[in-house]
Amino acid sequence: MIGTGEPNAIAIGFFLGFIVLSLAITVWAARKTHTADQFYTAGGGVTALQNGLALAGDFMSAASFLGIAGLVALSGFDGLIYSVGWLVGWPVVLFLIAEPLRNLGRYTFADVVAARLRQKPVRVASAVGSLAVITFYLIAQMVGAGNLIRLLFGLPYEFAVVIVGVVMLAYVLFGGMTATTWVQIVKAVLLLGGASLLALLVLARFNFNPLALFSEAARQYGDGVLSPGRLVTDPVDAISLGLALMLGTAGLPHILMRFYTVRDARTARSSVAYATVAIGFFYLLTFILGFGAMVIIGRPAITQVDAGGNMAAPLLAAAVGGTGFFGFISAVAFATILAVVAGLTLSGAATLSHDLWVNVVRHGQSNSREELLVARAATVALALVAIVLGILFKGQNVAYMVGLAFAIAASANFPVLVLSIFWSRLTTAGAQASTFAGTIAALGLIWLSPAIQIDVLKNETAWFPLRNPGVVSIPLAFAVAIVVSLLRPVPEEASRFHALERRLHLGAED
Repeated sequence: MIGTGEPNAIAIGFFLGFIVLSLAITVWAARKTHTADQFYTAGGGVTALQNGLALAGDFMSAASFLGIAGLVALSGFDGLIYSVGWLVGWPVVLFLIAEPLRNLGRYTFADVVAARLRQKPVRVASAVGSLAVITFYLIAQMVGAGNLIRLLFGLPYEFAVVIVGVVMLAYVLFGGMTATTWVQIVKAVLLLGGASLLALLVLARFNFNPLALFSEAARQYGDGVLSPGRLVTDPVDAISLGLALMLGTAGLPHILMRFYTVRDARTARSSVAYATVAIGFFYLLTFILGFGAMVIIGRPAITQVDAGGNMAAPLLAAAVGGTGFFGFISAVAFATILAVVAGLTLSGAATLSHDLWVNVVRHGQSNSREELLVARAATVALALVAIVLGILFKGQNVAYMVGLAFAIAASANFPVLVLSIFWSRLTTAGAQASTFAGTIAALGLIWLSPAIQIDVLKNETAWFPLRNPGVVSIPLAFAVAIVVSLLRPVPEEASRFHALERRLHLGAED
């Protein structure tokens, strides 16, 4: 069977073609990247459509393409909880977050929180939460990348992860946000086109009748594949996962950072609308791809290649389109991973350099050249971390790993961001305590959950029964922020909120 670890010339050709294209974009972008503003936000010159496609490219990660297809193939209907959860998070971003973020921020979401609060405590806490999210997200992308390159080239998994880390480092380090944006745009177009063609080829085998596909899945694996309850059996766990996926979207540092690449709040809102349409259409396709892989490839063949099911979509492409199409879909999947890893790394670099180095260590006195140098050093460090963690978490389903990252984002970042925008009584102590509580609770409960205790450590039981901590950690973070702020009110910070309120919501200057 194509795609079981044997090197394939056509597939490798598509793969190398994308590498050449991405490096060409990097060379072009490097000529435009000389300041911190250009490195972080492409100088704010990205249009609404471009940013919408880049947002979609940033969001449609390895979890979306590889992970969800694999989950649906192995679990049936339940795998779609990730598609639905991630999609419904975008109205939250559109109506609550996009415009205030663009009106008041500069490079990171911590700019908004720190606008009326004390800089150091808020930025340190925000950096901790953001880096925790970025780390878990990076793990998922690197696991998907390692499996894909192993499938494509027949290389060892560990070596494949190193290759991905080095290629990503090359164009983030030199091209910054401009290169990242255009690679994400190219990737979004390729992914939407490739997934659409793959879905059509699958449906062609069933006379373009999705019901016939689902009927065949039920015939082979029983009616249970069309019903909920195989992947998430506990209703509380389902609610917890849904909350994390929906609210976590509005707390992802690399997504929030994209709103600073456009010129104004109206463009930011328009870009979210474009992104939502593209992402919604793509998630409809994952339904067809997952069930197509289940029926055409078969679960045993999928798990033989990768225990987490992450290679279901490339294997499906090989089955319905042959070697050439397998190569194209593999290259698209690699583009997907590379673009998301780049966005994550860039966001992490901004957190380390802008939030911590410039505003905490240097007290806001750093110049643009120094900040750019620190950002590039941080990029190298994050690439090394991504490589190490990608190797350590070999074999995990990437959609599930990203689900944990969303739980951390929803717990650490979302509560304090929403409260800083809409609640005048939020204090520095409340914001800091909320971020730390949300981060620690999410990480601690993930460690105590079956995901780590049973799946990774191979223990028989877990201390915490739920696989996703969102139903506990998200309300806890809100409660801590409110209680601490009310117990220790700071009138000066409340008055600064009212001074910034017009600019925050309307984009007007003070």
